[in-house]
Formats: sequence, C-alpha cells, structure tokens
Amino acid sequence: MQVDMHNLKGEVVGTIALDDSVWGIEPNIPVMHQALVRQLANARLGTHETKTRGEVRGGGRKPWRQKGTGRARQGSIRSPQWKGGGVVFGPHPRSYEQDMPKQMRRLALRSALSAKLADDRVTVIQGIGDIEPRTKAFKDFLGNLPAARSVLVILGEKSEAVERAAANLTEAKTVIAPTLSVRDLLKYERILVTEEAVAVIEGVWALSEEKRVPSQWKQDRLAAKAAAAEGGA
Repeated sequence: MQVDMHNLKGEVVGTIALDDSVWGIEPNIPVMHQALVRQLANARLGTHETKTRGEVRGGGRKPWRQKGTGRARQGSIRSPQWKGGGVVFGPHPRSYEQDMPKQMRRLALRSALSAKLADDRVTVIQGIGDIEPRTKAFKDFLGNLPAARSVLVILGEKSEAVERAAANLTEAKTVIAPTLSVRDLLKYERILVTEEAVAVIEGVWALSEEKRVPSQWKQDRLAAKAAAAEGGA
C-alpha cells in the first residue's frame, strides 16, 4: 500500500510503499492483549517480602501461663494476631515472568501497527534527523501534524538531536525500530515513523513470501472506503 510522506513542516513530499504483511493485516486483539499483559508482568521486580512468625524478631517466651489467667492461651507475642507479629500468606520474592511464542509476539506487533494505520494514526516523516535539538523546535514540528494527545517517534537508528528535542515532553517518546514494543504502540495515540525506520521494521517483522495470504479483512476495508468515497462524491 502507498501512504503519504511528510516533512518537518507537515507538507506532503511524496509517498512510500508499506508492506501489507506488517501494516495491512487484520489485527488480532486477543494476541495483542496477551502480549501487553506479558510485557507488563515481565517488568515487575517481584522483590516484595514479608516476615512469617518464625522470622520476626522476639517472641521467644510464652507471654503468660497456659491456664488460670482467664485470658486466651498464647504461645508467642509474634503470632499473626499480635501487633508486630508475623504475616500469614504474605508476599515473598518471586518471578512474574511470562513466556509467549515468538510467532505470537511478532503477530501482536504487526497487529498493533496495522491497527494504528487503519485508524489513521500513523505518519511517515522524512528528514526528522535535521531537526534542531531544542524542545521548542520539536513542539513546532508537532504543531504541523494532526493533533494528538501523545506521540511515539520511531527512528531507524539513534539520533541525539531528535532525542534531545523530545526529552522534555511528557507526551512524546522516541524509540529505535528494533526495540519497538506493543506497549509503546498502544500507549501513544499517534506514531511518527521515519522513512529509515519503515525499512528496519519491515526487515525485522515482515512475513516471508510463502507465509503471505490474501487478507479478506483488508479487501473488505478497501471496499468500504471505496463505497464511502463514492457516496461522498
């Protein structure tokens, strides 16, 4: 498919061909959700810790004799029912890591990219490496593009100028294409992809020729767009 390519002023300076196996598939929502849950779980440290009654300091002496006091029998002031006592069934260090097959991880990322493009949330940028490394320059650049609450800038390779320009903006983030994740794609409303990043993304996640099949979802969507265009005319 062909999409417009913009410069830093927001002007259309040409078109670029996008690989249908990356940008034009039917999004698999359950797989995207599973990939997001996995990424969030793997980010957890799992260092929480509580002490049991055997680990809490003190409580080695029986607080009072077993019988004859009128009070309930107690063996230690570090039992769970006492203030300062141990914790029952409390958390202990553990790993929250989840596994997911490689093919499903790849499908989730392609689904997220396709969903963004289908919703018209993708803008291909040319020449962003020439931007002045200042916050004002980056804000002016964003002002030339369609309005969005947050943007994710995908670079083909590290660019100090772009990273410095966007560093002070909480609603903007820069990543290089090989480190792209489903979490970032879903978190930010619009993604800005550089011309170089398109080639990197397709080089990593595009399907081989024997795995490509015609997408009925894409055909139906194109037919719907054509019908809507005819109706508007």
